[in-house]
Order: sequence, then C-alpha cells, then structure tokens
Amino acid sequence: MNTVSPLFDVRDLYFRYPRCRVLEGVSLRIEAGCFYGLLGPNGCGKTTLLDLMAGLKRPESGRIDFQGRPLGTYRRRELARRIALVPQNFYINFPFTVYDVVMMGRYPHLKRFAHPDAGDHHQVRQALVATDTERFARQSVTALSGGERQRVVFARALAQSTEVLMLDEATANLDIRHTLALLGRTQARVRKGHQTVIAVFQDVNLAAMYCDQLLFLHEGRIACAGPTAEVMQAKTLKAIYGVEGSIRPHAEYGLPQVDFRR
Repeated sequence: MNTVSPLFDVRDLYFRYPRCRVLEGVSLRIEAGCFYGLLGPNGCGKTTLLDLMAGLKRPESGRIDFQGRPLGTYRRRELARRIALVPQNFYINFPFTVYDVVMMGRYPHLKRFAHPDAGDHHQVRQALVATDTERFARQSVTALSGGERQRVVFARALAQSTEVLMLDEATANLDIRHTLALLGRTQARVRKGHQTVIAVFQDVNLAAMYCDQLLFLHEGRIACAGPTAEVMQAKTLKAIYGVEGSIRPHAEYGLPQVDFRR
C-alpha cells in the first residue's frame, strides 16, 4: 500500500464562472518527478484547472492538497517559491527590459527590501540562454514579437527555480525549432529529478512526444488518465474530440503518434 502523499491531491473539484460551470467533480493525483500533459477540447476547463492548482483561483467546492497540505493555507509568496506558471496570454504595457522581466522570477526568493545577488543574476542568465533570449536582454519586452515575448515569460518561470512548472499552451506562439528546444529542455529537467511539469497541450502528438502521463478533460471531468502509451488510443480521441485516426509508433522514438483522417 502506497502511503506517500502525492505532490497534488485534487478531490471532487467544482468551479463555475457566472454563466456556466466549468469543472464538475474533478479528482486527480499528481506524483512528483513526472511530465503530465493536460488535454481536451476548447472550453473543457484545462486553463481553469491549472489556475486552481496554482492558487490563482479558488474552487466552488472540493479540495486541493499540495505536498500534503491544503493549498489555501499557503501564502502567495510561499507558493511562488514552489510553483511557476507560464500563462496562455501574457500582457505587459510598461517597457521593462527583457532582463528585468526575467529577474521578476527571482522576487519570491528575495528577502524583503533585498536586492538580487550574484546567484540571482546567474539564474537569470541561465534562463535567458535556455530560452534563446539572451540577445534580447537589454531590449524592451514591448518591442518583441509574440513568440519572443512568450520565450521571455518561459525564461521568467525557469528563473523562478520552482519544483513545479505549469505550462498553459506555453509553446502555442513559438516556431517549431523553439517549441522542440524548450520542451526538450523541460523534459530533461524532469528526467534529472529537478522538476514536475503539468502542461496544457492542444497538439496531442506533441504531448505524446514529451509527456509521461496524459490527462484528458471532457465536459468538465477527467475522462481518461494514465501513462501515455496506454491512454493514447484512437477510441479515446474519438470519444473526446469526435475525430477519427489511427495510432502508430514514432519511426525513431517508438512513441505513440496519431494519423488523423480528414
């Protein structure tokens, strides 16, 4: 019998917006040291679920425990030292430099009124290199393209040095080279035991390439969850998305990939 508490224990979670209920009785367990992919049709509650698990929203009912403790008992700064989120949309109107934006990821670790030290600057430089944004370091973030800004937000989350990284379609605006590079680096951090990742994907093939576990949301509920090779099935995609396809192993990696039918 496993007596070790999961990293996240979500039980019977309900959430509604003024005009509709989004999540209905969601329960799941997230174990440390895995790369999770969160998938499902538009509007099924993927972003809402991430926001709830990051402590940005409060559920209508249900419970979220993080590291064996109710999520609501953590202070905001305390959570920010443990959980980093790359949001789906990032807006900033003030012309901060890219370096300053990435340095914001270090603020949860600084003592009150303290200035960043050499270690903080080292973390920022590493994050800039990892996201291929170091050449933008002194530029205004408002002068960058959407994809470049998204990489800067990714860098800020890496600089935050948390044990949990949440990605809400974090590569949606990126070209394929930067998408593969960032997901590859993220997967490597998971493999080395440095992080647990929960990522929202729209591309099921991309999710299957990098994720250890897949969680499919449908109509506000967890419809299917488990190891990628087990749950990535044609019948699952048909039930959740209403599309036809066949599953084949990737020619080089052997990972499941889907060929969709028009």
